[in-house]
Amino acid sequence: MKRIRQAEYDLEPRDFWNEETAIGVVEIILILVVLISLVLIFKKQLTSLVKSIFSEVNDKAKNVY
Repeated sequence: MKRIRQAEYDLEPRDFWNEETAIGVVEIILILVVLISLVLIFKKQLTSLVKSIFSEVNDKAKNVY
């Protein structure tokens, strides 16, 4: 098992993408596939949720002005 030095964990945010021990391309693609699949599966529910949120925001905005 490879020992990882503490200095490897103390990376700046900009160094995250350049670090070899960071997330690989395959993992990023798998995460995107899962997220897109969830959006497609729950499309109706997400659409109705967003519509209700925006209608509530619009109603409260009309009360402010």
